[in-house]
Amino acid sequence: MINIKFPDGNVRQYEDGVTPLDIAKSISEGFARNVLAASLNDEEWDISRPICMDGDIKFFKWEDAEGKHAFWHTSAHLLAEALQELYPGVQFGIGPAVENGFYYDIDTGGNPLTDADFAKIEKKMTELAQKNEDVVRADISKADALKFFGDKGQTLKCELINDLEDGHITTYTQGNFTDLCRGPHIPSTGAIKAIKVMSLAGAYWRGDETRPQLTRVYGITFPKKKMLDEYLVLLEEAKKRDHRKIGKEMELFAFSPNVGQGLPLWLPKGAALRNRLQDMLAKIQKRYGYQQVITPHIGNKLLYVTSGHYAKYGKDSFRPITTPEEGEEYMLKPMNCPHHCEIYKTSPRSYRDLPIRYAEFGTVYRYEQSGELHGLTRVRSFTQDDAHLFCTPDQLKQEFLGVMDIISFIFRVFGFQYEAQISLRDPNNKEKYVGTDENWEKAERAIVEACEEKGLVAKQVTGEAAFYGPKLDFMVKDALGRRWQLGTIQVDYNLPERFQLEYTGADNQKHRPVMIHRAPFGSLERFVAVLLEHTAGKLPLWLVPDQCVVLPISEKFNDYAHHVADELNKLDVRAIVDDRNEKIGRKIRDNELKRIPYLLIVGEKEASCEEISVRKQGEGDQGSKKITTFAAEINREVAEMTNF
Repeated sequence: MINIKFPDGNVRQYEDGVTPLDIAKSISEGFARNVLAASLNDEEWDISRPICMDGDIKFFKWEDAEGKHAFWHTSAHLLAEALQELYPGVQFGIGPAVENGFYYDIDTGGNPLTDADFAKIEKKMTELAQKNEDVVRADISKADALKFFGDKGQTLKCELINDLEDGHITTYTQGNFTDLCRGPHIPSTGAIKAIKVMSLAGAYWRGDETRPQLTRVYGITFPKKKMLDEYLVLLEEAKKRDHRKIGKEMELFAFSPNVGQGLPLWLPKGAALRNRLQDMLAKIQKRYGYQQVITPHIGNKLLYVTSGHYAKYGKDSFRPITTPEEGEEYMLKPMNCPHHCEIYKTSPRSYRDLPIRYAEFGTVYRYEQSGELHGLTRVRSFTQDDAHLFCTPDQLKQEFLGVMDIISFIFRVFGFQYEAQISLRDPNNKEKYVGTDENWEKAERAIVEACEEKGLVAKQVTGEAAFYGPKLDFMVKDALGRRWQLGTIQVDYNLPERFQLEYTGADNQKHRPVMIHRAPFGSLERFVAVLLEHTAGKLPLWLVPDQCVVLPISEKFNDYAHHVADELNKLDVRAIVDDRNEKIGRKIRDNELKRIPYLLIVGEKEASCEEISVRKQGEGDQGSKKITTFAAEINREVAEMTNF
């Protein structure tokens, strides 16, 4: 008999070889029908896989990320099985589950897929799913795996197998398709009821631009057709909210091939929006005792060698810049933290000086592959609302709590619901990280205790920590329910060690400070993108680039329209004029598309009375008002919003 412990602490005994599905059925048949995946001692576990040891078990349904992951992982195999039948000789790369669905990278051997193939693929996937094929896990030796996939001509799979350790290789088989895979999977394909092939993309094999480009086939599946229908409606709404589309319509940012891929150009309205975000955070930071600093956009390569960033991220950075000085190399700044460490070192520090809080809106550069670039969410140049705090170990928790307060306040201001995740080190893969076990344990404990003190329920995930320390990540939910990773706080005992940072303690001895990295917005680019999609471009009145636009009903009233705008701007209301020779209906439609909150229509009646006819975005006609009355109302509304 084996002992199985449930999440509520209850322990039950079962026969050796019992499966998670059997255990779920022992709770109730109804519960078991909804279980898709499980974990045993925090290891992913197929619900059809036998258990031969004592352990802590957790079950996951569709509502859980782990449940969707197993469902979509099996769906990726179903896609590959369909492709194998439809396109004999196709080469398979990898096929993981992703946040929304799954993909499979394939080489069709010179017979490219197109959108016209989607219906045929979906039909074959549906046909195979209806067979309700069992998904069977099997252990296989490295030699047998190489022979099996080699005989099938699957050279990409053989390359993956060569990198694996013998004794830890598994396959999963459904019907006539067998894949190299670690799992987990759902027990059979019958649960997959609704299927949609979404798109095609190019992807270099193993992310290497020097390797062949494969075809990446994206798809999504659901256990009910109604879910797929709802998802497709949501997708259409997401297209309307695409920040790239809205940014163009609102004249916020642009990209130019002459400047380079992934390098955003902030237009005047977008720059003004960014500045207001920065001013907001700077005001809050000042209240919390932060000091603003500025560092160069480049740094000596040795700086990033010292920090460890070059070893970890050198391949994701722009190539070093050589100078006329022999052997001298510089790099575009990939991180701000090494620079802030050097600022800390400019003076001797005492425990009385701590905590020290350096903040910078620092632009950094990272070489993202062209296929990964996406609007403002994945770029090669971005500005972090970065700060680094240096404190004593006794001050750590209080400083961490202060940063949590700033981040939660910002999310409330913008109406974001959020979740938190504590990202911990993988204890079975310690070589990925720098620093001692003692320091990692201290840092992880500090984050957990801070969350408990704030009453913040945070999911703990192993293996997601930064290489230099654990972190607390904040995931916001937008208006469509999508999750975005924005703010982050990281505890770091390691960079102070690498940079030999010191302070003199009360005992007159030298000590290492603890370092906290934090970025409430994450990056201004990503934050603006998420905010635009969350609000559909209807930004808060205090933040929007143009608060109102004056629309003369004909050219005859252009002078009065400019007079109105001038008066409003003097009264701290951001106003522009649309004096194009267009009908008033066209002007209203065009400016509503630009998401300007107030449309001020002026004609003969308004000009004669020194008034404006006010129309509010989404609410229609608000009546006629004096210019000063309208300005006072706007300023009062903004003041109520900006009590930061």
